[in-house]
Amino acid sequence: MVRVNTRDEILRVAAEQFTHSGYKGTSLQEIAAAVGCSKATLLYHFASKDAILHALVAPAALALAGLVAHLETVDDAVVQAAAIDGYVDLVLRFRHEVALIYDVIPQFLQEPAFDTVRPLTDQLCAAFAGRTDDPGNGIAAEVLLGGIAGVVIDDDRDAAELRPALIGVARRALLPAV
Repeated sequence: MVRVNTRDEILRVAAEQFTHSGYKGTSLQEIAAAVGCSKATLLYHFASKDAILHALVAPAALALAGLVAHLETVDDAVVQAAAIDGYVDLVLRFRHEVALIYDVIPQFLQEPAFDTVRPLTDQLCAAFAGRTDDPGNGIAAEVLLGGIAGVVIDDDRDAAELRPALIGVARRALLPAV
């Protein structure tokens, strides 16, 4: 018989519940009941619902930090293409986490545990914009960041099919014609 790690089971069930009912529409009691444990047991593993959300999206936030760190080493001439490729790969890899974040963006960005995410997305947006001060490039970059994530959340095609299409659209929108 395989023994299930309670913490991992809480995360698995919470992700399902958040996806099905939304973050706000899911209570700790509902998660505990679906796991088959008491609310006290759940609270032993996670101090709050926010702590569960943080644990669920932490790997994606870490990957975002890695992408931004990599982009800081990339030459300005190729940073947009590198940002596009890296971001598309990131959102395809973390589809479920991106969906969770999009469900709670305003609240998510207010939580101290996620203080590092906003500056990272700002840096990614700057790379998407080609590190220019042109407001049009900045707006286009913001639209594309949100649009790419939105497509990945709502489209059930596999990553191999979505990746080239998303990269092509982003490059056509942001990179100068060659």
